Amino acid sequence: MNKIVTILGARPQFVKAAVLSRIIAKYKDVEEVIVHTGQHYDANMSDIFFEEMDIPKPKYNLAINGMGHGAMTGQMLIEIEAVLTKEKPNLVLVYGDTNSTLAGALAAKKMNIKVVHVEAGLRCYNMKMPEEINRILTDRISDLLLCPTDTAVENLLKEGYMNMPGKIVKCGDIMKDAVEFYGKISEEKSSIISSLSLIPNEFVLATIHRQENTDDLEKLNEIFEGLALISKEMPVILPLHPRTKAILNQHQLTYDIKIIDPVGYFDMLNLLNKCNLVVTDSGGLQKEAFFNKKHCIIAREETEWVELVTNGFAKIAGSDKEKMLKAFNDFQNSDANFEMDLFGENVGEKIYEEIIKLL
Repeated sequence: MNKIVTILGARPQFVKAAVLSRIIAKYKDVEEVIVHTGQHYDANMSDIFFEEMDIPKPKYNLAINGMGHGAMTGQMLIEIEAVLTKEKPNLVLVYGDTNSTLAGALAAKKMNIKVVHVEAGLRCYNMKMPEEINRILTDRISDLLLCPTDTAVENLLKEGYMNMPGKIVKCGDIMKDAVEFYGKISEEKSSIISSLSLIPNEFVLATIHRQENTDDLEKLNEIFEGLALISKEMPVILPLHPRTKAILNQHQLTYDIKIIDPVGYFDMLNLLNKCNLVVTDSGGLQKEAFFNKKHCIIAREETEWVELVTNGFAKIAGSDKEKMLKAFNDFQNSDANFEMDLFGENVGEKIYEEIIKLL
């Protein structure tokens, strides 16, 4: 039987991979071995996480985290290579743009194992972002580049990929399948709306965690001041990332918004589903907002999901508090059509079909 090794390093990647894992299990044509690098430690990813979300538990947990980019990627290369030597897969599957993604692709390619990259072709053209470097390098050595959007395909063609051996396929965004599947379950599993005494459609959901924001105190302060301005119009709920929390505590910064501890995936989906709009510097959350028919204010200077901006579903505000407040007010009067098909349908099935062709 053909074998796939899937490399994952963060909770969003597990959620995406769960879509494909269910399809692989359904057809029984391929054996999947899941490797968790441990890159993003997440207290919510206990045994109950895998059980409740019907996600296969990793066969390997490498527990590599808390290092600089070079040390982390290097250690992952060493240990993933050992796993691949033992498992002898036909191909390696990687998702997104983390250090785990790049390490998995590099380890496989150096062993002449085929590489499949889900979320290929994304670009924000900011080379100061580690994620941008990871996705560019992973694309360059992948045998199958599975693009979520037309823009992603166009990015690869502009970079000359038609002259390279990797096969480019637009398959849609697998996160759409995940949100549709888990969104229904989250209604039953989560009670966060009632526990926080929130009124549906009468609060703003925010997340801030990207290094480019947290490592720049001026930017971080401006973003939080923007959230405080918005909170005068509507309550702001912010599940606080540990990195952001540490910096706010270090500098004794406080703001007039409701800060809560990080939440599990079901709670986050429920917050997304019931909020008025989203403010975030997360790429994944920008899309999840769209899938939940919510507008999004992007606290970055650029986005890889340009379709959301060009079609009026999101606005780039960067770290400008006045732009953030204006975007909030503009969106209160928006009649955007969230039925627009930007990210495809039955994406997991399409990805599975392309993988089978490669085996």
